[in-house]
Amino acid sequence: MRSIWKGSIAFGLVNVPVKVYTATEDHDIKFHQVHAADGGRIRYERLCTIDGQPVQYADIDKAYESPEGDRVILTDEDFAKLPAAEKHEIPVLQFVPSEQIDPILYDKSYYLEPDSNTPKAYVLLAKTLEEVDRVALVHFTLRQKTRLGALRVRDGVLVLQTLLWPDEVRAVAFDKLDGVGAPKAQELKMAETLVDTLSDDFDPSLYVDEYQIELKKMLDEAIASGSSKVTRAPEAAAPEMDAEVVDLVAALQRSLEASGRKGKSAEPAKKTAKATKAAAKTPAKKTAKKAAAKSATRKGA
Repeated sequence: MRSIWKGSIAFGLVNVPVKVYTATEDHDIKFHQVHAADGGRIRYERLCTIDGQPVQYADIDKAYESPEGDRVILTDEDFAKLPAAEKHEIPVLQFVPSEQIDPILYDKSYYLEPDSNTPKAYVLLAKTLEEVDRVALVHFTLRQKTRLGALRVRDGVLVLQTLLWPDEVRAVAFDKLDGVGAPKAQELKMAETLVDTLSDDFDPSLYVDEYQIELKKMLDEAIASGSSKVTRAPEAAAPEMDAEVVDLVAALQRSLEASGRKGKSAEPAKKTAKATKAAAKTPAKKTAKKAAAKSATRKGA
């Protein structure tokens, strides 16, 4: 995992440096939109409604339109001036019973890793939350958005769960529920009996996403069978050698060839030198022998 944010939990006068990691992931299989006729990928361009030209992402600003139709355009520099963009602190506001937080308020979950060589303060906070059986209500800024969060412990690790603001939860009222009478006692008793027959401890491993499993199976079978719906990936071309590598190889090759030619030309030279020396020694030896033979003949006479 890669951390997405760094900050520190302000627990009274205790400071707990932490790294933030996304705690969940989506296992849904992703699809691309393609042209049904030829399978070509569909691309979307950012077009300006005034000149009709494509706009680069770097040239895009954000605009707000009021209910009356007034438009305010803000740049990255404008957002950078907001104090929320600079905060990297997670102050603890309150410690509250977990049952007092309506589950509808829970949004995303994040793991917190201690970002210190001595994580004693991290362990102290985690152990305290376990002992008091409460969650810490915190306030922090993530991705230029001010958020409310609940800090709790899961398997000894601090978990930060973002909470929706109260005004982000819609009020609901269905007319069809108006005037409906209360269930009869017998109906309630039968319903409670049915609940008892299905009651058990929660074990998340018992539940699987059968749709995704069957979808993956369908895709694997199509690829394995070579179905007409499958477009084979093109074979990867052999990697081209870098220009510098090619030059180096060529230079080495020329060096080897040059070295080979010098070696061959040196062999005859060595042989010629030896032959010259031998030829030079041979007449001298023969002359000496003849002179010795003549001298012996004269002495005998």
